[in-house]
Amino acid sequence: MAEVQLNTLYVVTRGATVRRDGLTLQVVVERAVRLTVPVHQVESVAAFGGVHVTPGAMALCAEHGAAVTYLTESGRLVARVDAPGSGNVLLRRAQYRLADDPAARAGVARCAVAGKVQNGRNLLLRAGREAADPADRAALAAAAARLAGTLAALEADTDADTVRGREGDAAREYFGAFGAMVRVDRAAFAPAGRTRRPPLDRMNALLSFLYSLLTHDCAAACAAAGLDPSVGFLHVDRPGRPGLALDLVEEFRPLLADRTALALVNRQQVRADGFEVRDGGAVWLSDGTRRTVLAEYQRRKREEVTHPYLGARVPAGRLPFLQARVLARHLRGDLPCYVPCVPKN
Repeated sequence: MAEVQLNTLYVVTRGATVRRDGLTLQVVVERAVRLTVPVHQVESVAAFGGVHVTPGAMALCAEHGAAVTYLTESGRLVARVDAPGSGNVLLRRAQYRLADDPAARAGVARCAVAGKVQNGRNLLLRAGREAADPADRAALAAAAARLAGTLAALEADTDADTVRGREGDAAREYFGAFGAMVRVDRAAFAPAGRTRRPPLDRMNALLSFLYSLLTHDCAAACAAAGLDPSVGFLHVDRPGRPGLALDLVEEFRPLLADRTALALVNRQQVRADGFEVRDGGAVWLSDGTRRTVLAEYQRRKREEVTHPYLGARVPAGRLPFLQARVLARHLRGDLPCYVPCVPKN
């Protein structure tokens, strides 16, 4: 399978090849051309698992500013190849200076976590309004109330490590109530907290795959805004980790990933038999389930939402790109603080 959605070419068929043909990219499966797309219509290429991108295709992408991202079959980011001249050097110097400033680092981290907590709280409140079981409504309301307490406490935090602690506490509260939002086949899909590397249940496998897709989009958004996706504020620097992209991911987890996962399960678009249990207990999505998830994720990204800061109706998939530009404005000194994206519930 290969398709272009919101200027990203996703290739997930094992053994597929992405090759160059003039100024177009071709996806070849079993010696047959399955898709041809002009390179100027592509912002990035996401290659999953055993997908081969030829040197010619990679060079064409680099010439036209399209990044090539390699992910495992489960969606874990392996590598990202950008054009040599990508990025705004003056903006990146400002990013590095502020990332090394404890107060500035804590300020951006606090805003990113506040956006994540508020969006998670909104999702809990929305699910509570729709829940039929009084016990579920009570559990969701209680978790939302505790997240409101986290938001109040964040306002006084001036240290990035303290902010990270708040984020961890909020995540435990949120995932402690996550199962109450699962309305169908709860025995198979209600998670026992958050597990990853590897995910140990179906919902965590689904969330991990969606978070990887979101990380790909946020890394592309950072690069498009001229920022360095590797140097973050909430996430500490580690070789090979896109820290700034992961900062941006936080506020979008509930909006773009968690809502998608819950919709897929509650509408029975994915079922318990669409997952594989590997040696050691790791749970992976089957090929068919990955295709279903990709299709639903792209449908969610096409839905229009009102950006709360800009006041414009935009596809949800453009929100990370807009937020990367909001962050760039803050780093340049045009905004006093980073304003996270928290659409109305």
